[in-house]
Amino acid sequence: MTAPIYHLYHSGSHYDRVFGGNGFARDAEVSFYRDLAAQVDDTILELACGTGRVAIPLARAGFKVAGIDVAEGMLEEARVKARAEDLDIHLSCEDIRDFNLNRRFGLIFIPNNSICHVLTREDFADTIACVRKHLHPQGHFVIDVFVPAPDLLTDKGDERSPMGEYDAPDGSGHVVVTHSYHYEGHTQIRRITTYHTHEDGHEVAGTLDMRMYFPQELDALLEANGLQIEHKYGNLDRGPFGEGTGRQLVVCSLQEASVLG
Repeated sequence: MTAPIYHLYHSGSHYDRVFGGNGFARDAEVSFYRDLAAQVDDTILELACGTGRVAIPLARAGFKVAGIDVAEGMLEEARVKARAEDLDIHLSCEDIRDFNLNRRFGLIFIPNNSICHVLTREDFADTIACVRKHLHPQGHFVIDVFVPAPDLLTDKGDERSPMGEYDAPDGSGHVVVTHSYHYEGHTQIRRITTYHTHEDGHEVAGTLDMRMYFPQELDALLEANGLQIEHKYGNLDRGPFGEGTGRQLVVCSLQEASVLG
């Protein structure tokens, strides 16, 4: 079982620049996870941690943090950032569907829509099995993913939309990133093509597959795989999930049978 490494994730230094900002999560997002972790103990595992966008601020706040990601290029950038602040973060290249760190965590989370790269029900079940194995009996698991909006489910053919632009970290010039996509109704997967157009005119195309997780479906999948939903929020301020909410922040714990097992 080998997870694909999409072109967008080949280089962490390029990735951070595509989406702007300072490469770190906003304070509200860090506070959300920090408050949950403090309820059990100070051990945190971030799945699909990328360049350390959330993991590094949590380590900076004094938590014991580990992160896993399948893209070594993203982890390399996370290590550079961690070393710059002299932070002790355990970062390892792992597939979230099949990993064994031989320890348990008070908080495990997968933020920023990364669950969308878990494309099938079987892969989802394998991911949650790993979560259950690593979660403290009184710990929390959190998924943060958008609610699929109608326009995401419309096949746009080869029509391109902007994704970002930045100056290449190696000094080679300006890069413009666009994307197009096809939506597959039977798999609920957006098959995205990304295009990195460099200043000298050459263009690199890549793929990016994202599974759409609908609210009722996500709840059912979590419960069917041994987790119980404690809270479902619509935003980082813990506002209720409901009509018009664009975000699913699902806080789970182990079902009693999972704890006993």
